[in-house]
Amino acid sequence: MDERQALLTLLRQEPRGAANRQGGQVRQLIGALERAMPADLAAPGALERLEGVWELRWSSSSQPYLAVAPWLENLQLLAPSRGRGMNLLRLAGPLAPLASIAVEASIAVDDSAPRQRVQVRFQRGGWLGPSLPMARLQALRTVRQSFPAWLDITVLDDELRVCRGNAGTLFALLRRPDLNLQELLLP
Repeated sequence: MDERQALLTLLRQEPRGAANRQGGQVRQLIGALERAMPADLAAPGALERLEGVWELRWSSSSQPYLAVAPWLENLQLLAPSRGRGMNLLRLAGPLAPLASIAVEASIAVDDSAPRQRVQVRFQRGGWLGPSLPMARLQALRTVRQSFPAWLDITVLDDELRVCRGNAGTLFALLRRPDLNLQELLLP
């Protein structure tokens, strides 16, 4: 089995967070993939591949908001075509649409080489409630971002995204084709 398939197998383990127990192996596989298939956001189709709903399945962080656990969906919505992104933390299962914590951001691909960096400027965050016929219930406040934030997208294909954040955190995410970006991203 190649490194990519081995990593996908670990990340797809249920329950969510099962890959946390194999952190050393996950890191090793990620390192091999970063060397073998480095992302290039200037390549044809790369930005289209980046666009969509991604679920965090492994993180090197111990921060609770970057947790991977069976009862949580930790989603990242990326729309580089519109310069927008959103982190969405919500309960897994049928209660997911009822309440979540969201942080919206503007995003832009950095033009410097290598073309892996996405600049992130957080704009507002807070609580999102259910969608009603006329609007979605929400309580969002402006976020004061005192430092530059970015993500280096180091591996990218149709199913898998690996990235490194400005705080040194390593992330592995899987595409969620069952979730609609337009329905989840705030207008």
